[in-house]
Amino acid sequence: MTMTTQSRPSDDKDMIPKHLLMAMLALVLASLAVVSYGVITKRPHEGVPMDAAIVNERSVILQGGGAQAVTVLAEDGTLLMDLPHGGFITVIQNGMERERLTAGVDKMLPLRIVEYANGRLTALDDYTGWSVELGAFGTDNRAAFERLMSQ
Repeated sequence: MTMTTQSRPSDDKDMIPKHLLMAMLALVLASLAVVSYGVITKRPHEGVPMDAAIVNERSVILQGGGAQAVTVLAEDGTLLMDLPHGGFITVIQNGMERERLTAGVDKMLPLRIVEYANGRLTALDDYTGWSVELGAFGTDNRAAFERLMSQ
């Protein structure tokens, strides 16, 4: 009985082709150059929401109830919504809860839902600095929080 050994590549061969490594280095250097140019010239940030006056705001407590469920409470603890399939509200609750866990903040503190004069609708966590532009996820998802604001 003879044993066959598998040949392994020699150590002197490159595992990653040299031209690919050079291309990756060029990409890193180009990115660094573009960012440095923006910082040095004090170029204004793109894609930052415009400041506007607050026209409506509501503080709510989002309490998770499993993978899909969420309970929405008023700041005083009054039940506003009990959603076994909370959809987008559950997504926001999960994101907020994760941020608060990372920051060591109580997950049962209120979250502010803020509507601005320019039409933006934002979820703001004053305890961690976390925020979400609710209109960025589509009109149906925004509508879920608009219903919350109207209750």
